[in-house]
Amino acid sequence: MQRIDSDRRKALQKLSALTLAPLLPVDAFASAVSAIHALPRFALVIGNSRYDAAPLRNPANDASALAEELKRFGFSVSVQLDVKRAAMEEGIRAFGGSVAKQKGVGLFYFAGHGLQLSWRNFLVPVDAVLDRAEDVPRQAIDLTTLLDGLNKAGNPLNIVILDACRDNPFGSDLKTGKGLSQVDAPIGTLLAYATAPGNVASDGANANGLYTEHLLREMRTSEARIEDVFKRVRLGVRRASNGRQIPWESTSLEEDFYFLPPASLRKLSQEELDRRFNEERGIWERAEKAMETSPVEEYIRRYPSGRFAELAQLHLDRLLARQGEKKIRIASSSANPFSKGAASASTDFTVGDRYSYRVIDLLTRVEGRRYTMNVTEITENEVIYNNGRSSTDLLGNFLKLGKGSRLISPQLMPTEYSVGKKWTTRYREDFPDGRKQWVEYDFKITAREMVTVPAGTFNCFLLEGKGWVIETGFFLDTKYWMAPEQVRRPVVLEHFWRNRWGQISRSDRDELVSFKQAR
Repeated sequence: MQRIDSDRRKALQKLSALTLAPLLPVDAFASAVSAIHALPRFALVIGNSRYDAAPLRNPANDASALAEELKRFGFSVSVQLDVKRAAMEEGIRAFGGSVAKQKGVGLFYFAGHGLQLSWRNFLVPVDAVLDRAEDVPRQAIDLTTLLDGLNKAGNPLNIVILDACRDNPFGSDLKTGKGLSQVDAPIGTLLAYATAPGNVASDGANANGLYTEHLLREMRTSEARIEDVFKRVRLGVRRASNGRQIPWESTSLEEDFYFLPPASLRKLSQEELDRRFNEERGIWERAEKAMETSPVEEYIRRYPSGRFAELAQLHLDRLLARQGEKKIRIASSSANPFSKGAASASTDFTVGDRYSYRVIDLLTRVEGRRYTMNVTEITENEVIYNNGRSSTDLLGNFLKLGKGSRLISPQLMPTEYSVGKKWTTRYREDFPDGRKQWVEYDFKITAREMVTVPAGTFNCFLLEGKGWVIETGFFLDTKYWMAPEQVRRPVVLEHFWRNRWGQISRSDRDELVSFKQAR
């Protein structure tokens, strides 16, 4: 693994000497462009429609359309339509060899039948005859083989797109779970499914499947980061299917990648950043008050990774639930060896819930105090503790602190938990004496680990945030250990406050001592 990571670093270091050449559309670039976009791009696109036992309408159409689009974006594309196992295996080997040799950007796309067996995902060739479980590994392509090959290639970035989450149509003796199983993206990879793991996707009634139809549309958006492309696809498919199909992604990307990069990737001035933020905030404030979905959808489409995107997602979820949408759940299990799992934030606070903590100084390891948060009231958008002393929103973001400060639209907590997820927030803190300050954070879920505190042992997601106070230059290092399937408040939270010279001015660790939840 260390050698592979070293290969990726070396590949990126070599990029400064490269020029763009004719690999990408000339009018998409100016002279300033990130190193990742100077790399050659390779794609293997497979669409299998002509299955003898269970033909599909759209995969071959989807693959052909996507291949043409990728060529426009500078990819060297190999297309396979209605292919048998031997040809699929050879195509995957050749694709892995190309990205390994030239350390380029790799994109793999498969549309067709896929299924899971013992937590492993298999892509089905057109010549597969699957009557029993033992037929699957012999006649289908194990996704792990592809992912392992890309990991060994050591190239900086890979994209794997699977429009293969349809119902299993094969023999009645073939017992598999619905759709595909959850898999965490290997390092440097974005892994995209047409619908959430354990669920099924529509083949589509038009010329393309529902998922690929939206993918083709969104990837043409200039200056859209790849994560934003897929977030817009998710919204479009969700709304078009009335919530029956919601795409899913796992990512371990560290580099920003664009199908059509900005003309310039220059660093923006603080004045320009502030102007853009104020524009975004104005759109969010309208969406936040909306009782219909369109303003919220407008915000998410414009700012899929925005500083209020998690709050907007929660608002949209609640509005659609009122309209009768049934929430899709990811089929996740601790028995799955290929994933750390996923979870949705629990918003089911109840009056009478209680959370008690002890506070430890991280420098001295001395316990300083204890406190308890009792839920005494719940409004439409706020959970109130200790008769108004403090409050949070339904995700658990503090809105009022015990010292009397008010926080305006913070999003420190996500709506969905999975390792690799990233988000940002920028919020205002209003002090009782009239002072105001702006705080900005970058957050990432970096791990899932078992944590033992006085309240018990919990299977936690680790949220790590790097923040700063814009007015004073103070730095904030924050960690939350969250177990959303077990407890709605943090199991552990740690805060480091550092001045502009990096000196620690304060450090606390709050540990859950006990809790009570009605449900």
